[in-house]
Amino acid sequence: MSKKRTMIMFLDSLSTLGGGPKRWIPLLTAVLLACTAAACGGESAPPAQEETTAVAGERAAQPDTEAESGQAAASPEPTAGPLDGRSLQPLSFVGSVLGELPPLPEDDPDTWYETERDWAIASGTVEWAREQALGSLPVGELAAILGATFVGTPYEPGTLELPGPEQLIVNLRTFDCVTLVEHALVLARLTTDPAVEPAEAEAFRDRYREELVRLRYREARIDGYASRLHYFTEWLDHGIAAGHLEEVTDELGGIVDDRRIDFMSNHPEAYRQLQEDPALVETIRDIEDRLSEGSRLYVPQERIHEVEAGIRNGDIIAAVSTVDGLDIAHTGFAFRLGDRVHLLHAPLVGDSVEVSSLPLADRIQGIRGQKGIRVVRPR
Repeated sequence: MSKKRTMIMFLDSLSTLGGGPKRWIPLLTAVLLACTAAACGGESAPPAQEETTAVAGERAAQPDTEAESGQAAASPEPTAGPLDGRSLQPLSFVGSVLGELPPLPEDDPDTWYETERDWAIASGTVEWAREQALGSLPVGELAAILGATFVGTPYEPGTLELPGPEQLIVNLRTFDCVTLVEHALVLARLTTDPAVEPAEAEAFRDRYREELVRLRYREARIDGYASRLHYFTEWLDHGIAAGHLEEVTDELGGIVDDRRIDFMSNHPEAYRQLQEDPALVETIRDIEDRLSEGSRLYVPQERIHEVEAGIRNGDIIAAVSTVDGLDIAHTGFAFRLGDRVHLLHAPLVGDSVEVSSLPLADRIQGIRGQKGIRVVRPR
């Protein structure tokens, strides 16, 4: 029987215990915080040499072109993780901290802008984090820990591209690379805010939506498709200007990336909304012009190993794309295992949230569509 299957069976067995999640959360916590290589490891596999191509879908202008295959592999020896000295091995499966979730609606999934299951996951995760006394950790480090509870959750492209006019989508059932980062950050911020009470459902949901809009939309306001921060460069810059993100790339000796950003306007056929309303292309082009005028730095892939000591757990890692007109190809959180930095992310190849089996500096060398990283620290 595979180690992953053993882990899944263990988690399934927890759900049969009486008393609901609160009774068995400590057991799952023990697995999450002290999982051993023997129990949870996988086999390490090098990344495939795969040509990167721009694809439409998951997050406009951010094709998730990942080339690493296989589940996360555990280190042969216990290593220090991001939990203040407690060991957190890379896991092939962790799953939700909840054992009892509401059923999904019976209607069309294309109408699921949010569900009771999403809200149960959100409130339950915040409650779990507080039960573990994690609320005093830095936001980025806490986001990485909470993101790790979603290891094994399915990857799905186009999670924000539901039919109809632009509106907020709260989906914690599946992730693309950007939405994983967004939701982990929102969960971390709500965990650390003592004014937030998960049991007060409506107030909790309103605050969650507010934080998500602040991350995802220009000026924290939904005003049609173009108001979404489609380019991850703008997503990062928007957060830096708002004061809840801090650029670290310059401290790590980043060099200038002066390429023009214009992927969306040059490929409007790849985006449903631009096809339905061609006038939006000019709006997008104006945004691209402004982004192209800004100064962008990145750490070249061959230098990542040299600067690993300056990357903290929970730093946002944005992999710089080699595709013409595209700024960022992929994103996730830095996840330190021993003295090496790995990547906690939702990859296209692998089909689910994982901690990369290879260190960040090594894995990016095998992905032709990525040439370096931008590093930004949550505050």
